[in-house]
Amino acid sequence: MVIDIYKYWSYYLVAMAAQPLTARCFLFSVLTLSVCLSPCLANKKPPPAPVNLNTATSEELQLVPGIGPVTAEKILQMRKSYGAFKSVDDLTAIRGIGPKRLEKMRKYLTVGKASSQSKPASANKPATPVKPAPAPKPSTAPEDPPGCFL
Repeated sequence: MVIDIYKYWSYYLVAMAAQPLTARCFLFSVLTLSVCLSPCLANKKPPPAPVNLNTATSEELQLVPGIGPVTAEKILQMRKSYGAFKSVDDLTAIRGIGPKRLEKMRKYLTVGKASSQSKPASANKPATPVKPAPAPKPSTAPEDPPGCFL
């Protein structure tokens, strides 16, 4: 890693020798950010449990290694247009997801029942009245005078 930084730095110095000051500052900033952020972005922590393709949000899909914001939106659009996924293999219909990429993602994905828009049967039952909780008894301890913060 150290050799790569020195290599890029030497390329930077040669390229910047003939550039105006504003271009140098801009390119130096971009180079610095890319070197500093690349280790952070390279290691994505996988989700603790497989993500259901039929119920996941964009944020949940992005937890899967290999799925970024663009791919997550493509998955959601496909689900909206064609309905629930029958298999994880259905993702190969999305441009950019081939067999190799799918195999890397497969262990983090699952296909379950799609969330239904209707209410569950238990929601149609009338609610049993709940007795209100008894009022708390007044405290016998003296209260602090107003304005006392101790």
